[in-house]
Amino acid sequence: MEKQFLSNILLMLIWVFLTGDFAFSSFAFGFILSFFILWIISRKFKKRKTKYYRFLPRVISFIFFFVWELTKANIQVAYEVSTPHYNMKPGIVKVPLDAKTNMEITFLANLITLTPGTLSLDVSTDKKVLYVHTMYVNDKQEFIDDIKNGFEKRLLEILR
Repeated sequence: MEKQFLSNILLMLIWVFLTGDFAFSSFAFGFILSFFILWIISRKFKKRKTKYYRFLPRVISFIFFFVWELTKANIQVAYEVSTPHYNMKPGIVKVPLDAKTNMEITFLANLITLTPGTLSLDVSTDKKVLYVHTMYVNDKQEFIDDIKNGFEKRLLEILR
């Protein structure tokens, strides 16, 4: 994976020096262009894709997913604060974990805490359960499924 990344960076720098444009957009375009060139070359000469060509699209997808979830949560909390009605049903939910390592659990807990309306409280001593406080517990199982199929699934695809 390191060789592909270094090759990608080298081709990006070649692109930037050839164009003479040192703006961020030129670096970004050069990186994307070199990624696709290397991906096409690797598909022709290798039967299986390397981890690098699966990793980068997953990271980009995760960033867009997190920004979407962050935007939705901000709008929901802003609406709750700006209206006189009390629509909250706060509660603590016990979320079973597929994440095993300390790093996976820490990343997941921090992503949940960064999202407005949710707060990671504690991890069980056996590291199988994460306790999350949320402002809206309409359906516990739906909340658990959102965490497991959203943040946790995508995070583990990147980290494993």
